[in-house]
Amino acid sequence: MELSLVIPMHNEADNAGPLLGEIRTALQGVVDYEVVVVDDGSTDATPELLAGAAAADRRLRVLRHRASCGQSTAIRTGVRAARAEWICTLDGDGQNDPADIPALWREARRRDHAGPILIAGWRRKRQDTWLRRLSSRIANGVRGALLRDHTPDTGCGLKIFRRSDFLDMPYFDHMHRFLPALMIRLGGTVHSVEVRHRPRTGGRSHYGIHNRLWVGLVDLAGVMWLLRRNCLPEVEET
Repeated sequence: MELSLVIPMHNEADNAGPLLGEIRTALQGVVDYEVVVVDDGSTDATPELLAGAAAADRRLRVLRHRASCGQSTAIRTGVRAARAEWICTLDGDGQNDPADIPALWREARRRDHAGPILIAGWRRKRQDTWLRRLSSRIANGVRGALLRDHTPDTGCGLKIFRRSDFLDMPYFDHMHRFLPALMIRLGGTVHSVEVRHRPRTGGRSHYGIHNRLWVGLVDLAGVMWLLRRNCLPEVEET
């Protein structure tokens, strides 16, 4: 198996079925893959829908948190359970287009000799409200200036990286928003690939400006602390 798709979901009953169907269409004949969906304590019909889908698709594995632990924890649960060397994450709300995965996968394979790498999706044309687009633009600018992660869109859920590199990163809540900086901290490189972004057609967003702003500032300070106390040794064998 070459690639494990890790998808965190929370109350996405309207989006789960269509998204899984699109994944099958996008990756058929492209790569040997599995899909690991982590249900983060959903309280709607998501668990039942996923159970039915897993019974019909041998590539699909479903893990469930009994209570919601947040997106970063759900991603980590999925990565730890994944069987492939390479991980592709995407959001469970259907706004990421699975048809973009092959392009990110080709870029990852092209660069797999270069040590730790992160292939990050770049939603150049966001399909969100003007307020969310503005807040994301400001947040990306501030984060980029302070962390120097050279990534125009760190919040895109579409990312590809090696499983071992992810598990070498320090784990904390909301870490998924800082994967480019954490990859650079490992001595790795980040490469952005333009991807599509689609409007949400079902369910509701779990994030807003207010529940991101203050937590994001605290997390940003913490990541800056990690970067400043990091040392990458040059090791020689004698």
